[in-house]
Amino acid sequence: MDYEELRRLMVETQLVPRGIRDPRVLEAMLKVPRHLFVDEPMQHRAYDDMALPIGNGQTISQPYMVAVMTELLELKGNERVLEVGTGSGYQAAVLAVLAAEVYSIERVEALAVKAREHLRSLGYDNVHVITGDGTEGLPEKAPFDRIIITAGTPQVPEPLKEQLGENGILVAPVGARFSQQLIRLRKTADGITEEYHTPCVFVPLVGKYGWKE
Repeated sequence: MDYEELRRLMVETQLVPRGIRDPRVLEAMLKVPRHLFVDEPMQHRAYDDMALPIGNGQTISQPYMVAVMTELLELKGNERVLEVGTGSGYQAAVLAVLAAEVYSIERVEALAVKAREHLRSLGYDNVHVITGDGTEGLPEKAPFDRIIITAGTPQVPEPLKEQLGENGILVAPVGARFSQQLIRLRKTADGITEEYHTPCVFVPLVGKYGWKE
């Protein structure tokens, strides 16, 4: 299959018509080989307008959702980013193209190991995959310029707010277990402000400051 052509069609028919405008985000979506982040039997569907299963009850997010969350981060290229929920590693790869350094936490060890090896083999050397409870963040590497949560959470975990640096941005799907809304937090010297964006549905964020098992 011509995966390069499928990526071009994904950008032109799924992302641009829905309002994704950041040229760096569009370029990253064109560049990162999404089909290599799903199992071989699913690769022919990698650029479809949907989430796909990756095992262990987890999914690789719909391309549009990856693009919109990434665009909301307003990455310029010099940021240190924390991702909560590595999954397949695809979102981390997109972030790696757009930011200086990415720390990604995955609760499921099998997924973390697979993503770590896969990202390294594809040359994304600025991504560090850690196995652990992402709701607790990574205090030893804080503060972060940007934080992205790629699973649905009942509220933004307080440790992540604390680990967000001044003038930082955090993007997360917040709401009920089976229905959320993307929110963007901005942290300044005056406090934290919230903006509400598109409705969405993510797998639940499980952890100390998220949903229970």
